[in-house]
Amino acid sequence: MNRLAIFDCDGTLVDSQASICLAMEHCFIGRRLDPPDREAIRRIVGLSLVEAVARLLPQADDALHRVMAEDYKRAYFTLRTEGKIEDEPLYEGIAEAIETLDANGWLLGVATGKSDRGLLRVLEAHGLRHRFVTLQTADRHPSKPHPSMIETAMAEAGAAPETTVMIGDTSFDMAMAANAGAHGLGVAWGYHTSHELIAAGAARVADHAHALPGHLESL
Repeated sequence: MNRLAIFDCDGTLVDSQASICLAMEHCFIGRRLDPPDREAIRRIVGLSLVEAVARLLPQADDALHRVMAEDYKRAYFTLRTEGKIEDEPLYEGIAEAIETLDANGWLLGVATGKSDRGLLRVLEAHGLRHRFVTLQTADRHPSKPHPSMIETAMAEAGAAPETTVMIGDTSFDMAMAANAGAHGLGVAWGYHTSHELIAAGAARVADHAHALPGHLESL
Protein backbone atom coordinates (compact mmCIF):
# COMPACT_ATOMS: atom_id res chain seq x y z
CA MET A 1 0.00 0.00 0.00
CA ASN A 2 1.13 3.55 -0.70
CA ARG A 3 1.95 5.93 2.12
CA LEU A 4 -0.28 8.99 2.06
CA ALA A 5 0.18 12.27 3.95
CA ILE A 6 -2.94 14.46 3.83
CA PHE A 7 -2.62 18.11 4.78
CA ASP A 8 -5.30 20.45 6.00
CA CYS A 9 -4.96 23.85 4.30
CA ASP A 10 -6.04 26.81 6.49
CA GLY A 11 -3.92 26.91 9.63
CA THR A 12 -1.68 24.07 8.45
CA LEU A 13 -0.28 24.93 5.02
CA VAL A 14 -1.15 28.63 5.03
CA ASP A 15 -1.99 31.27 7.62
CA SER A 16 -5.38 32.42 6.34
CA GLN A 17 -6.92 33.77 9.54
CA ALA A 18 -6.82 37.43 8.47
CA SER A 19 -8.75 36.88 5.23
CA ILE A 20 -11.25 34.46 6.79
CA CYS A 21 -11.96 36.78 9.72
CA LEU A 22 -12.41 39.79 7.46
CA ALA A 23 -14.81 38.02 5.11
CA MET A 24 -16.84 36.57 7.99
CA GLU A 25 -17.13 39.98 9.62
CA HIS A 26 -18.44 41.46 6.35
CA CYS A 27 -20.89 38.56 6.08
CA PHE A 28 -22.40 39.30 9.51
CA ILE A 29 -22.40 43.07 9.08
CA GLY A 30 -24.18 42.67 5.74
CA ARG A 31 -27.04 40.96 7.62
CA ARG A 32 -27.02 43.69 10.30
CA LEU A 33 -25.69 41.23 12.88
CA ASP A 34 -22.90 41.83 15.35
CA PRO A 35 -19.85 39.97 14.01
CA PRO A 36 -18.23 37.36 16.27
CA ASP A 37 -14.88 38.19 17.79
CA ARG A 38 -11.89 36.96 15.85
CA GLU A 39 -11.01 34.23 18.32
CA ALA A 40 -14.45 32.71 17.79
CA ILE A 41 -13.97 32.86 14.02
CA ARG A 42 -10.55 31.21 14.24
CA ARG A 43 -12.12 28.40 16.26
CA ILE A 44 -14.35 27.34 13.34
CA VAL A 45 -11.68 27.45 10.61
CA GLY A 46 -11.63 24.08 8.88
CA LEU A 47 -15.36 23.39 8.99
CA SER A 48 -17.49 23.66 5.88
CA LEU A 49 -19.13 27.08 5.58
CA VAL A 50 -22.67 26.17 6.61
CA GLU A 51 -21.41 24.31 9.66
CA ALA A 52 -19.06 27.18 10.51
CA VAL A 53 -21.82 29.77 10.36
CA ALA A 54 -24.09 27.51 12.43
CA ARG A 55 -21.50 27.40 15.20
CA LEU A 56 -21.08 31.17 15.12
CA LEU A 57 -24.83 31.82 15.00
CA PRO A 58 -26.48 28.85 16.75
CA GLN A 59 -29.74 30.71 17.44
CA ALA A 60 -30.51 31.05 13.72
CA ASP A 61 -32.16 28.42 11.55
CA ASP A 62 -30.59 26.31 8.81
CA ALA A 63 -31.99 28.49 6.05
CA LEU A 64 -30.17 31.57 7.36
CA HIS A 65 -26.98 29.56 7.88
CA ARG A 66 -27.05 28.56 4.22
CA VAL A 67 -27.80 32.09 3.03
CA MET A 68 -24.93 33.46 5.10
CA ALA A 69 -22.57 30.83 3.75
CA GLU A 70 -23.28 32.25 0.29
CA ASP A 71 -22.88 35.77 1.70
CA TYR A 72 -19.42 34.76 2.93
CA LYS A 73 -18.39 33.53 -0.51
CA ARG A 74 -19.50 36.80 -2.11
CA ALA A 75 -17.80 38.88 0.57
CA TYR A 76 -14.54 36.97 0.14
CA PHE A 77 -14.63 37.36 -3.64
CA THR A 78 -15.40 41.08 -3.40
CA LEU A 79 -12.66 41.72 -0.85
CA ARG A 80 -10.13 39.86 -2.98
CA THR A 81 -11.22 41.69 -6.13
CA GLU A 82 -10.82 45.02 -4.32
CA GLY A 83 -7.34 44.06 -3.15
CA LYS A 84 -8.32 43.96 0.51
CA ILE A 85 -7.36 40.27 0.81
CA GLU A 86 -3.91 39.12 -0.25
CA ASP A 87 -2.58 35.63 -0.90
CA GLU A 88 -2.31 33.66 2.32
CA PRO A 89 1.35 33.08 3.29
CA LEU A 90 2.80 29.60 3.67
CA TYR A 91 3.94 28.77 7.17
CA GLU A 92 7.69 28.71 7.59
CA GLY A 93 9.20 25.39 6.56
CA ILE A 94 6.09 23.98 4.87
CA ALA A 95 7.48 24.06 1.33
CA GLU A 96 10.65 22.28 2.47
CA ALA A 97 8.68 19.66 4.43
CA ILE A 98 6.52 18.92 1.40
CA GLU A 99 9.59 18.58 -0.80
CA THR A 100 11.21 16.18 1.70
CA LEU A 101 8.09 14.02 2.03
CA ASP A 102 7.72 13.83 -1.75
CA ALA A 103 11.38 12.81 -2.10
CA ASN A 104 10.93 10.16 0.61
CA GLY A 105 8.14 8.46 -1.34
CA TRP A 106 5.07 9.81 0.42
CA LEU A 107 2.05 10.56 -1.74
CA LEU A 108 0.55 13.89 -0.74
CA GLY A 109 -3.02 15.13 -0.54
CA VAL A 110 -5.15 17.92 0.88
CA ALA A 111 -8.44 17.72 2.79
CA THR A 112 -9.92 21.14 3.47
CA GLY A 113 -13.08 23.07 4.22
CA LYS A 114 -12.16 25.38 1.34
CA SER A 115 -13.84 25.22 -2.05
CA ASP A 116 -12.11 23.68 -5.07
CA ARG A 117 -11.45 27.17 -6.43
CA GLY A 118 -10.08 28.47 -3.15
CA LEU A 119 -7.74 25.52 -2.67
CA LEU A 120 -6.39 25.64 -6.22
CA ARG A 121 -5.75 29.36 -5.89
CA VAL A 122 -3.63 28.76 -2.78
CA LEU A 123 -1.66 25.86 -4.24
CA GLU A 124 -1.02 27.60 -7.55
CA ALA A 125 -0.01 30.84 -5.84
CA HIS A 126 2.74 28.96 -4.01
CA GLY A 127 3.73 26.63 -6.86
CA LEU A 128 2.62 23.50 -5.00
CA ARG A 129 -0.20 22.09 -7.12
CA HIS A 130 2.03 19.48 -8.77
CA ARG A 131 3.02 17.98 -5.41
CA PHE A 132 -0.45 16.65 -4.57
CA VAL A 133 -2.08 13.56 -6.02
CA THR A 134 -5.47 13.99 -4.36
CA LEU A 135 -7.42 17.12 -3.40
CA GLN A 136 -10.59 16.91 -1.31
CA THR A 137 -12.73 19.97 -0.53
CA ALA A 138 -16.03 21.02 0.97
CA ASP A 139 -17.52 21.20 -2.54
CA ARG A 140 -17.78 17.41 -2.66
CA HIS A 141 -17.89 16.19 0.93
CA PRO A 142 -19.67 16.57 4.25
CA SER A 143 -17.96 18.83 6.77
CA LYS A 144 -15.14 17.60 8.95
CA PRO A 145 -15.00 15.49 11.08
CA HIS A 146 -16.93 13.20 8.71
CA PRO A 147 -14.34 10.77 7.26
CA SER A 148 -15.44 11.14 3.62
CA MET A 149 -12.51 13.34 2.56
CA ILE A 150 -9.91 10.94 3.93
CA GLU A 151 -11.70 7.85 2.62
CA THR A 152 -11.84 9.29 -0.90
CA ALA A 153 -8.22 10.46 -0.73
CA MET A 154 -7.10 6.97 0.28
CA ALA A 155 -9.06 5.39 -2.56
CA GLU A 156 -7.55 7.78 -5.11
CA ALA A 157 -4.01 7.32 -3.80
CA GLY A 158 -4.12 3.56 -3.27
CA ALA A 159 -3.47 3.91 0.46
CA ALA A 160 -4.91 2.20 3.52
CA PRO A 161 -5.85 3.70 6.90
CA GLU A 162 -2.73 2.27 8.52
CA THR A 163 -0.51 3.94 5.89
CA THR A 164 -2.32 7.29 5.94
CA VAL A 165 -1.63 10.32 8.13
CA MET A 166 -3.89 13.37 8.44
CA ILE A 167 -1.87 16.50 9.27
CA GLY A 168 -3.87 19.37 10.70
CA ASP A 169 -4.17 22.17 13.20
CA THR A 170 -7.69 21.59 14.55
CA SER A 171 -9.56 19.02 16.57
CA PHE A 172 -11.81 18.60 13.51
CA ASP A 173 -8.84 17.23 11.54
CA MET A 174 -7.83 14.82 14.28
CA ALA A 175 -11.40 13.58 14.80
CA MET A 176 -11.74 13.08 11.03
CA ALA A 177 -8.57 10.97 11.04
CA ALA A 178 -9.89 8.86 13.92
CA ASN A 179 -13.22 8.40 12.14
CA ALA A 180 -11.39 7.15 9.04
CA GLY A 181 -9.08 4.85 11.04
CA ALA A 182 -6.03 6.87 9.93
CA HIS A 183 -3.24 8.40 12.00
CA GLY A 184 -3.60 11.98 13.19
CA LEU A 185 -0.61 14.32 13.38
CA GLY A 186 -1.35 17.72 14.88
CA VAL A 187 0.54 20.93 14.22
CA ALA A 188 1.11 23.58 16.88
CA TRP A 189 1.14 26.67 14.63
CA GLY A 190 -2.58 26.77 13.76
CA TYR A 191 -5.87 27.62 15.42
CA HIS A 192 -6.46 24.94 18.10
CA THR A 193 -4.20 24.16 21.04
CA SER A 194 -1.93 21.14 21.30
CA HIS A 195 -4.01 19.90 24.23
CA GLU A 196 -7.15 19.96 22.07
CA LEU A 197 -5.39 18.11 19.26
CA ILE A 198 -4.23 15.33 21.57
CA ALA A 199 -7.68 15.09 23.15
CA ALA A 200 -9.22 14.69 19.68
CA GLY A 201 -6.92 11.80 18.79
CA ALA A 202 -3.59 13.19 17.57
CA ALA A 203 -0.78 10.68 18.05
CA ARG A 204 1.59 13.63 18.52
CA VAL A 205 1.89 17.33 17.71
CA ALA A 206 4.67 18.87 15.60
CA ASP A 207 6.07 22.15 16.90
CA HIS A 208 7.55 23.21 13.54
CA ALA A 209 7.07 22.23 9.90
CA HIS A 210 10.67 21.03 9.69
CA ALA A 211 9.73 18.27 12.16
CA LEU A 212 6.91 16.85 10.04
CA PRO A 213 8.95 14.33 7.98
CA GLY A 214 10.49 12.84 11.12
CA HIS A 215 7.14 12.52 12.84
CA LEU A 216 5.57 10.81 9.83
CA GLU A 217 8.36 8.28 9.56
CA SER A 218 7.94 7.30 13.21
CA LEU A 219 4.16 6.81 13.21
